[in-house]
Amino acid sequence: MDRYDKQILAILQEDATVPVAEIGERVGLTSTPCWRRIQKLEESGLIRKRVALLDAEKLNAGVTVFVSVRTSQHNLKWLKQFHGLVASIPEVTEFYRMAGDTDYLLRVVVPDIAAYDRVYKKLIQGAELADVSSSFAMEQIKYTTALPLDYA
Repeated sequence: MDRYDKQILAILQEDATVPVAEIGERVGLTSTPCWRRIQKLEESGLIRKRVALLDAEKLNAGVTVFVSVRTSQHNLKWLKQFHGLVASIPEVTEFYRMAGDTDYLLRVVVPDIAAYDRVYKKLIQGAELADVSSSFAMEQIKYTTALPLDYA
């Protein structure tokens, strides 16, 4: 990956709707080589997909809850069941298996506490959990989907 690829990725991370001709102009390439580079980045899997980022507040999903889950179950059957359960809950927007005191960390977006309570009940009814701890975000200070490109 060279500087052209990094510049192209930086532009696409900010706005994937920028026309190829404009991207090429901004990075110092003509349209055709710029388009080829974008295609290679997509084929290699570096660009996984292009999406629209929506406004959670305007969609009435402005409450973010971070849910820490601990379990005493550490077997493949439980793991598959829990992963299936979490995948079926649309309010869970991120899901991580962790090292340390927390086994799993979930990011949940909902309109209010009552909606979160419904998600919570789905979680505790659908899987054997040792502990569930919820933290409500008071303010979003930084949010980005852009990845740092200096390490590439």
